[in-house]
Amino acid sequence: MARRNTSTLPEEDFEAVESPRAPSRSYEESPLDSRMLDLDEEGESPFLRGQKRVPVRRGVLPRKAADRIKLLLVLLLILGALGLVSVTLYRYATQSWRFRMDSSDNIEIQGMRNVTRSQVMDALGADIDRNIFFVSLNDQKKQLESIPWVESASVMRLLPNRLRIQLLERVPVAFVNINGRIAFLDAHGVIMETPPGTLAGFSFPVVVGMSDNEPLSTRAARMKIYNQLVRELDSTGAHYSQQLSEVDLSDPDDVKVIVDDPKGAVLIHLGASHFLERFRIFVAHIQEWRTQFARVDSVDLRYDGQVIMNPDTAAARAKHSGFTAETAKPQPEAVVPAIKHSTPARKKGNKKH
Repeated sequence: MARRNTSTLPEEDFEAVESPRAPSRSYEESPLDSRMLDLDEEGESPFLRGQKRVPVRRGVLPRKAADRIKLLLVLLLILGALGLVSVTLYRYATQSWRFRMDSSDNIEIQGMRNVTRSQVMDALGADIDRNIFFVSLNDQKKQLESIPWVESASVMRLLPNRLRIQLLERVPVAFVNINGRIAFLDAHGVIMETPPGTLAGFSFPVVVGMSDNEPLSTRAARMKIYNQLVRELDSTGAHYSQQLSEVDLSDPDDVKVIVDDPKGAVLIHLGASHFLERFRIFVAHIQEWRTQFARVDSVDLRYDGQVIMNPDTAAARAKHSGFTAETAKPQPEAVVPAIKHSTPARKKGNKKH
């Protein structure tokens, strides 16, 4: 067996050899040295050196731009969902049988008195068996208001497949003779056919001097005079208009009315104004005139200070005798002083109402 040349040293000697620079502890350490050693052992103080910065990795887009893109994507997603729902509902509403008007029973009509259901169906018949959403409410309103008796109309959808119609009918104020038949007139000159069995329920004077061939604007202007006449005659509560059987509006400057009297009808010329004042003169003195004259067929009250008796009878006689404006002027049967009708004066001390 070979002999090892390495020498063996005790463990204490080995430690002494490895640390030759270790300071000798033989002398006593000072307090200052011990504090310096403690500072070295504790490490670096944060107040003496700045902390080490950690590098941050930045993205391709700024943070604000990325947030905006995310918000835009969310909005687009919501709009897409809403669009999909809308398309689905539209297809269902326009193609489903639930929203189709099957018959005229799906149309509810309110406010019908003189308008017949057949007239309404004639105006709306083209919309039967159509989808309720394809029915034009404005077109239906115009078609309904083209019916003479209808003044205004409103149309409403009732889902799933019904219509509700509300009618406002015109109010007749007079009769008119159109081509030999009696029809109604409203306050604006609209001519309305008389429904069967309705004539007995109305009592109006017959308007003369109006035709269905005239434009509505002309009839409306004449009916404005008629409305003023009736309004003045009924303003005091005496309801003089109920005594009128006929009103002639052919001459706007001379409104002529026929009054039904137990002793015979009388034609009265009232002119273009002061209808109530002139009619009161007739009411107050008709009996006196009848005692003075054998016949009272017509009275002209247009002139202040005089009343012309039977001017139309004299004109008719002159025409029958061959008188013309160039040859001779027909004379009325009598001219009497006009008696102005006045209301009694109030007594002193009475309060005005």
